[in-house]
Amino acid sequence: MPDLFADDATRDRIEAAAFRRLVALLQARTDVQNIDLMGVGGFCRNCLGDWLHEAAAEAGVPLEHADARTHVYGMQQADWKKLHQAEATPKQLARMAGSLERNKAAGL
Repeated sequence: MPDLFADDATRDRIEAAAFRRLVALLQARTDVQNIDLMGVGGFCRNCLGDWLHEAAAEAGVPLEHADARTHVYGMQQADWKKLHQAEATPKQLARMAGSLERNKAAGL
């Protein structure tokens, strides 16, 4: 794959801007359920928060796991669940399970 960016600093700046835009979209689109994100894309808000927490740890930056998820949700995860999370259907759960298997098969 060709390198699209002039240097690592430029790449980091551009990817960070794209990440912030994704987080803003997920905060605005509370109608999009995590289970549907997992079923279709293999990731959800929780995953993004976990990845943020892991990246901070790798960089030696203290960031609590719950704080990373709060950053992604734009509020405490428990509050978001109370306000926006619907009960998952058997179909959604099955689709998510299949998506997780595909992640596993891909080594993710």
